[in-house]
Amino acid sequence: MGIGKSETGACLSFAASIFGFATGWTSYAADYTVYQPVDRSRKSIFLWTFAGLIFPLLFTEMLGAAVATAMASNGGDNVFMSNYTNSGIGGLLSSVLVPPLGRFGQFCIVILALSIIANNCPNIYSVSLSLQVLSSATARVPRFFWTFIGTLIYCAIAIPGYGNFAWVLENFMLVIAYWLAIYEGIALSEHIFFKKGFQGYRPENYMDASRLPLGIAAMMAFLFGVMGAVLCMAQVWFTGPIGKLCGAEYGGDVGFELAFAFSSISYCGLRCLEIKRFGR
Repeated sequence: MGIGKSETGACLSFAASIFGFATGWTSYAADYTVYQPVDRSRKSIFLWTFAGLIFPLLFTEMLGAAVATAMASNGGDNVFMSNYTNSGIGGLLSSVLVPPLGRFGQFCIVILALSIIANNCPNIYSVSLSLQVLSSATARVPRFFWTFIGTLIYCAIAIPGYGNFAWVLENFMLVIAYWLAIYEGIALSEHIFFKKGFQGYRPENYMDASRLPLGIAAMMAFLFGVMGAVLCMAQVWFTGPIGKLCGAEYGGDVGFELAFAFSSISYCGLRCLEIKRFGR
């Protein structure tokens, strides 16, 4: 990594990848916390959820930083870099686990490979929950059907990229993760400025469409957020014009920050107009 502007761009891109890695829970937190007993302490739910997120995140990110540092040692002329170049992430993990642990290390590699499937189970189940809240029509469709459709879609995405699976997956996930910043910008703006906190929610209105917002402001703000992400991203597949200004050579990724800002600011203005025009 260079210094000056190049270093700034690299740090911004690294921070963006960490944010995208950690913020995924926000999109389906309500899907799972809603199953908690009504008398359960909010503080308890928060602390247990936070602990369940922060420790695995810190462990995996520190482990990744250590392994990446090992790859860079001796100018990249080492077994870690060699195995990564030849076999990708699997080869890198094998060079870390197998020499000191032997056959147990090989067993760990198999478990890690299978854990990818297990880790995807809550994600694909969340697809069914998300689709069921779109309308009363989608709510009548069983969750297993939506899960099956979602599985077909991600298989259709994965199979063409099998030859460069790790590279395709990494870059694809980094690109689509921008929507989380947009989601947070809209949801937090509504919660803070319009609902004025939790006391502003009316659960009894949930099934009455005539009392719910039309969603026009949210949809338009989402498009503004997409515009912010595209202008400011710095990814392998595309670097936006603002992203190019944030770092030499490869640019710097400020897509998350600007996607959040674009969606939040636009939502506040559009939501005011929506309330003034439609009264809800």
